Amino acid sequence: MDCDALFSVGTPAYIVDESRLIENLEILREVSEKAGCKILLAQKAFALPALYPLIGKYLDGTTASGLFEARLGFEEMGKETHVFCAAYKETEFKEIAGICDHISFNSFSQWEKFRETALNAGRSCGIRINPEHSTQEKAIYDPCAPQSRLGVTISQFREDLTDGLEGLHFHTLCEQNSGALVETLAAVEKKFGRFLPRMKWVNFGGGHHISRRGYDRKTLTETVRRFRDKYHTDVYLEPGEAVAYQAGYLTATVLDIVRNGGEIALLDVSAACHMPDVLEMPYRPPLFGSGLPNEKRYSYRLAGPTCLAGDIIGDYSFDQPLEPGSRLIFEDAVIYSFVKNNTFNGIPLPSLAVLKSNGTVECVRKFGYGDFKGRVS
Repeated sequence: MDCDALFSVGTPAYIVDESRLIENLEILREVSEKAGCKILLAQKAFALPALYPLIGKYLDGTTASGLFEARLGFEEMGKETHVFCAAYKETEFKEIAGICDHISFNSFSQWEKFRETALNAGRSCGIRINPEHSTQEKAIYDPCAPQSRLGVTISQFREDLTDGLEGLHFHTLCEQNSGALVETLAAVEKKFGRFLPRMKWVNFGGGHHISRRGYDRKTLTETVRRFRDKYHTDVYLEPGEAVAYQAGYLTATVLDIVRNGGEIALLDVSAACHMPDVLEMPYRPPLFGSGLPNEKRYSYRLAGPTCLAGDIIGDYSFDQPLEPGSRLIFEDAVIYSFVKNNTFNGIPLPSLAVLKSNGTVECVRKFGYGDFKGRVS
């Protein structure tokens, strides 16, 4: 890793590693070809339009959670554009129907409300289903948790309203292996199997950690092919994290060291503003050249500069002591980061950059006071 190159655009900065991104995309394209399915970029996890022409060489298009993401995919990648939203707004739906190839509805009431507009626009429509089969422990990421607002359960499924529907959509996974999909698909077939032969497509959603080392891609491809052969339907996968997994960094600078029961390094990077999943999951982001607390000689708690007492990134150790001006590189830092960041406390947004395959770093965007002011006024 050329650390000097990564710091050439200043800190903080999100930097996408083009070479690692391509490695992930090649894996996804291979899966698509072997499984005979289509794979879309889920923009809710990663959205950097400067790289959409590259991503579009490998994937079949984008999927969105609302109008703005749909426009971004439609305008910047220009391939298939899919959308699912828990509830569409009347003021936006006509525009959505004008640009999206597939539109998935979260309820039959939404389907009834917008059906005419969608079908008149020539769009392929589907309904999201909830197989009520949880494969994970974190309820915040589990669409099958009790009282979930996402997807229609079999008890609420309206067979009398299926005319015009061409697809079913389920999304239940989060950073999981193919075994979780096999389980979920069994539940889908058990509960909704009688509707599957009528469908032109089925969307298996995201959460498939396809590009992760150790992921069972053989089972995934076999499962998709079996399903396609059995029901004679197209299959879509829409990973987000798998596209940019381990494919980027967040650079930071130490601003100060304070001491209170231990060494605390204050950074120009904030968990609350720039790494929201650190607090939401929670998790401890990987940091280049560091160790676990007390594993190396010098241990520190890393924290952000905001007034939030819980703006804590995590505890790490280092071979050399940190001091103001020390530079740090967080790894696997571009998924669910700049798509979720914020300007709480007026903290500046990190720059966006790309580490090109030739080793140079290209700054895509820098943010300033105007970006903060524009979000609050």
